[in-house]
Amino acid sequence: MRERTVCGLDVGTSKTCAVIAEIAGDLPRAPAARILGVGRSKTTGVRRGVVRDIDETTRSIVQAVQDAERMAGTQVEAVWVGVAGEHVRYIPSPGVVAVNNEIRAADVERVIDVARAVVLPPDSEILHTLPQEFLVDRQRGISDPVGMTGTRLEVDVFIVTMSSSAATNLRKAVERAGYHVAGFVLEPLAASFATVTDDERELGVALVELGAGSSDVAIFEDGKFRHLATFGFAGAHVTSDIAQGLSVTQADAERLKERYGCAYQPLVDPAEMLELPGTPGQGTREAPREFLAHIIHQRLDEIMRNVGREIERAGFLGKLASGVVLTGGTAQLAGIVELAREVLAVPVRIGVPGQYLTGSLTDAVEQPRFSTATGLALYGMRQMAMGAAQSGGRQVSLDRVVGSVRRWLTDFF
Repeated sequence: MRERTVCGLDVGTSKTCAVIAEIAGDLPRAPAARILGVGRSKTTGVRRGVVRDIDETTRSIVQAVQDAERMAGTQVEAVWVGVAGEHVRYIPSPGVVAVNNEIRAADVERVIDVARAVVLPPDSEILHTLPQEFLVDRQRGISDPVGMTGTRLEVDVFIVTMSSSAATNLRKAVERAGYHVAGFVLEPLAASFATVTDDERELGVALVELGAGSSDVAIFEDGKFRHLATFGFAGAHVTSDIAQGLSVTQADAERLKERYGCAYQPLVDPAEMLELPGTPGQGTREAPREFLAHIIHQRLDEIMRNVGREIERAGFLGKLASGVVLTGGTAQLAGIVELAREVLAVPVRIGVPGQYLTGSLTDAVEQPRFSTATGLALYGMRQMAMGAAQSGGRQVSLDRVVGSVRRWLTDFF
């Protein structure tokens, strides 16, 4: 069973989520994953995607994965780990090689290697290399050139990099927890596997992952990953605003946000009152729920306006026919769809895991907060099916060409 089991691990700023799934269906043509176990724990050792306390991060990983293992009734050896934060960058890079008549898989591997030969910033390493399109004798729009005839092969790739030190510390935390890192995966990319449909990816869509430490924007068009951006404002800032505005602790602010929070102030009854937690010296206190909603509304309005400016800066304003998909823990706030529609003026929906999932435990992950962990499991499932994962859970480079060029061309299909 272990050979067909995969685990996705999302180590976030406020929580760590683990999802264990079993490969089902006919991969890669008819992908499916049967959810076996889900685990969740509080995280205190990570800030904005970077490990600040290895011991605390290890503790949260152990708790989340062991909870998932108990539910699944099996143990895992390796986990697919999500990576996000402001240390993640992307570099567009072209490559060109001469070919002899019919293009072979080896030629495609060669031109991608040429495109990957870029000078990286200090303390950086390549996380993903994602081909955008190929050109054969300057003819554009080719997704798979193998078997075509030509003398010049070009490619435009999307190189995603991450901080080497951040990767090393995260790997240490996972290994101290007793697990191997099967691979690091960009979190918005992983979340898209669980929440974005193929039609949306083709027509144009922006996936906005609203986490606790950072907010990520990933834009897809023509079935490809086209743009990536990260903002330092996210759910933790909303909690801090509440703590300051209502004079409560961070823990109480988080509870108020989850229980009574609303992202769109007009949806709240102005007459509704909330009893506020406090110290003995503060005594019994009340506040209008509308004031809580106002605090949340203002911060999320700022975040959504940053998203809109980023979409415009990337050149996709008015081009995203499928609009925006919101996911991540902060996307669970009531009224966030209404706020996003008002600010962005595009179709908006909440993205929850569902596609490619089977089994009686599917409902256990049908929440935005589990999108990344579930997507990591789906990503790992596909890589295992294509032979990219090695037995024994040894470290795998996600950008290593394994077997054939199909490894490069199926990252999104």
